[in-house]
Parts: sequence; C-alpha cells; structure tokens
Amino acid sequence: HPLVSIFAQTRRVFSELGFSEISSPYVESSFWDFDALFQPQDHPAREMQDTFYVARPATCALPEATLVQRIAQTHENGGDTGSLGWRYQWSRHVAERPVLRTHATAATIRALASDPRPPRKVFCIGPVFRRETVDYKHLPMFHQVDGIIIDEHANLASLLGTLQAFYRQMGFERFQFRPAFFPYTEPSVEIFVWAERKGDWVEMGGAGIFRPEVTRPLGCTTPVLA
Repeated sequence: HPLVSIFAQTRRVFSELGFSEISSPYVESSFWDFDALFQPQDHPAREMQDTFYVARPATCALPEATLVQRIAQTHENGGDTGSLGWRYQWSRHVAERPVLRTHATAATIRALASDPRPPRKVFCIGPVFRRETVDYKHLPMFHQVDGIIIDEHANLASLLGTLQAFYRQMGFERFQFRPAFFPYTEPSVEIFVWAERKGDWVEMGGAGIFRPEVTRPLGCTTPVLA
C-alpha cells in the first residue's frame, strides 16, 4: 500500500540519520498533548471544535508532582525560565482531560521528559486526530512524523540541514524554509517542497527550536531541535 511504503521509507531515512523510533498512546492527557508544550489552557486548539475529547476514562494520571508543579509555574509566571509565562491560574483539572492526541509531538515531548540528556535523536510516526472538515486533503485521522534532536551544539543551521537531508532522501530536490509561528518553538520555520506534477510549492511541515519554557521544566538545558 502506498501509505505503508511511505512509512517504511520514512523509518529507513530517519534510521540512516541516526534517529531511534519511539511511540506514545493514542489517548493522551492534555498535559502531554498541550501543557508540557507551553500551550496555554485557553488556546483555541483545545476547543471542542478542534480536538476530540474522550469520555472514558474521565481523567488521565499526571506524572510526578514536581514536574507538574514546574509546568504549572511556567504557565503562570515563567518559573525559572526567564519568561513571564501566560499570566493565568493553571488548572490541574484541565491538564487531566484525556484527548485523542492531536500531534505526534506528544510522543517526542514524553521522550524528552524521560531522558533530557544530550546527545539524543528520536522520532515518532503514527496517527493523530483532529476535528477536520472532510475534503480531498483533510481527514479527522491522519498520520504525522515528529522528531527531536537534543544536542549541545544544535542550532538553526543544523536543523535546516537535517530537514534538507531528510527531504532529499524522500525524493525532493527543491526546498523553501519560510518563517512561521508555533507556540512551542522559536525560531520557527515551515518547510515547502517543489511538487513537479503540481507545478507548485507544497507545505510539508513545521519545525523550530524548542523554547526554554518547554525544555527547562523537563530538566533540559541544551538546545532541542523539533
């Protein structure tokens, strides 16, 4: 099947680039899907019209109390990250709500929390779920690839070089990196590749360097490319 072939090719390319594959639950806590990525609890992406919430179980278990407290403080006042935070009262109840994971970054942020020591490169490939209106290029379930590089010498140039190496191995020769905004990376870029059959640039994904508000509460003090 074409989709299975793409999965196999993606795994081969990431393995050749020195990455290890990881996985995470499809039913995920809002804590790992949103809060650990410094996404505020009133962010529009958390609304019912964008996210599938799960009725059973009613709540998800959160990790150890010290980590939860660091995440809460980062949201409220920045904690020890040098940030001002989002300036609101963080709610444990909201973080415990189970969702169908909205992105594969839920897997890589779990991996970063479990072992933030450099050097490390991991990736995840699997289904994610969003309340999309079905059309010729949107489904409520689709597959996503996500990876991180934890390295003391990592920078934007090495991120762009890694992305170029990946997409070249996937069969593309022309790339564009355009400035973008994501809540949990800074700087951030969107990757476009030239599609010969379409005769146009096609957006393939987003990338960036995790913000300190994401990495420091997890015990990571080195750059993390996402």
